[in-house]
Formats: sequence, structure tokens, C-alpha cells
Amino acid sequence: MHNDIKEVLYTEDVIKKRVHELGQLVTETYRSQAEAGEPIILLSVLRGGAVFMCDLAREIELPIEMDFMAVSSYGSGVKSSGQVQIIKDLSTNIAGKHLIVAEDILDSGLTLTYLIDYFRASKPASISVVTLLRKKVENQMPVECLGIGFECPNEFIVGYGLDYAEKYRNLPYIGILKPSVYES
Repeated sequence: MHNDIKEVLYTEDVIKKRVHELGQLVTETYRSQAEAGEPIILLSVLRGGAVFMCDLAREIELPIEMDFMAVSSYGSGVKSSGQVQIIKDLSTNIAGKHLIVAEDILDSGLTLTYLIDYFRASKPASISVVTLLRKKVENQMPVECLGIGFECPNEFIVGYGLDYAEKYRNLPYIGILKPSVYES
């Protein structure tokens, strides 16, 4: 697996430190809501965001609920199709609650923009996004983020939950996949 990585962008220690900082940001941002007894839900879009969300949850010093959702916009390709299909919806009623989407990577922004509009229909108290990675791509949808872990190059990124063909999610770091792996 490691031989398929062209370059390590963020080591395990660098990721851990940044996730801690993002957890502190969420804690400070939502402290007054939590103290007022307002429910806070941390949401991950499966599968890529699960690793990040679980680590982020441990860094948030507030009572939170957790939920998962599964969507598809990639199919088996390496680029988003632009069509979002909900495979598993939320289990939690988000009406009147503060929703924090823990996103693994903000790429085109199409899926996240679709989901934010979808969530708004359920009338949560607020919606915010904390993304581990934001890719530098042209024509990215304007998605406002409470927190961004890292700005990353427009390369095929794997590790720490991110995959190619369901592989590499378990790498403890984030790296650039060699093009020879996905171009063949």
C-alpha cells in the first residue's frame, strides 16, 4: 500500500494536532448553545468522513450526538458525477438542533451544497461545516466552513478515511496516490 503513495502530505502527528485545534474551535463556537441545553449533532458522510468525525468528536468538549449518512456522487470513478444519491439517510431528527457536518474533503463542493440544501428542509437551528481538507480546484462551489484542516493540492488524495476503490482508508497519514494506480 505505502508503495502506491507518491508523497505524504500530512503525517499522523500533523493530522492529530490539527484535528485537536478544530475540536477546540467547535467547542468554543458552540459552548453557549451547549450550556443552554441546545442539542448539537455531529454528522459524517460515510465512509470517508468517519475516521475524521470520530477523532474530531473526541476533541469536542461538549455533549454531542453523532449520526451518519451515506451518499454517492462518484460511483466507481475518480471524479464526481455531479449527481447525488442518498444511500442511507440520517437516523436523527435534526429539526431545531445544531448540525455540524464533519466532511473529509471539500472538492467540487457539489455534494456538500446539495446536502446543505437537503438539511435546510428539516429546519435545524444551524448548519456548519468542518472539513479536514479543502482542495484547490477551479469552479468550486462556495461552501462556507466553520473550520478547514488543510488546503490541499488538486491531486488524488488517500489515507485517513479517504480511498481509491475502497483501499487506502486505513493509512494513518494523508498522501497523494501515484497516478499509475488509478490510470491503469
